[in-house]
Amino acid sequence: MAVAASRPPRSRVDPLITVTPASDIELVAGLRAGDTDAFDAAYARHAPRLFRFLVHLCARRHVAEDVLQETWLKLATHAPELRPETELGAWLFTVARNGWLSRARVESRVVELESAGERAAPEPTPESRAVASSAVRALERALSALGDGDREILLLVGVEEMSPATARAVLGLGEVAFRQRLHRARSRLASELERAPRLASSDWTEK
Repeated sequence: MAVAASRPPRSRVDPLITVTPASDIELVAGLRAGDTDAFDAAYARHAPRLFRFLVHLCARRHVAEDVLQETWLKLATHAPELRPETELGAWLFTVARNGWLSRARVESRVVELESAGERAAPEPTPESRAVASSAVRALERALSALGDGDREILLLVGVEEMSPATARAVLGLGEVAFRQRLHRARSRLASELERAPRLASSDWTEK
């Protein structure tokens, strides 16, 4: 596909990209046709969320960047094979998650979350200042104490605010299995948060 050769995916999220807004259905149609503008538009729309998800899931910024780049390379390669009705966000999150799982299996070890300072953006932002607060740091510690399966489902639902149907598609779970895993993950997170009594955990445990 011409996209891969003419516009290699960027390894970092570029906040300066500006493209004409389009629906995901239109983006998929453009991607299937080899439209490089559609590729740029898809990147601008989904890369920041994907990167945020991967940073928390992979625990290391450079690994998240590698997996993100691999995800966009796969989109460039397989775009012509997308079905017209493909939900692009779910497709990208599924590829990114599978890319991380494959890498983790090769490394044969569980990676712990790095400190908030190492994950923060180079320039101070309101978000990075918030991460420095005691409440958010307590949440980070509680989240890092969970297993990968619990952490990823909470990231999809709690951080990325995915609908249950989309999150189920990313994780490859049926409705019952999804609800059971989400309930267990929320319960385990609540247990971890009991060690930080000042943290208001309702957004994570009751959403």
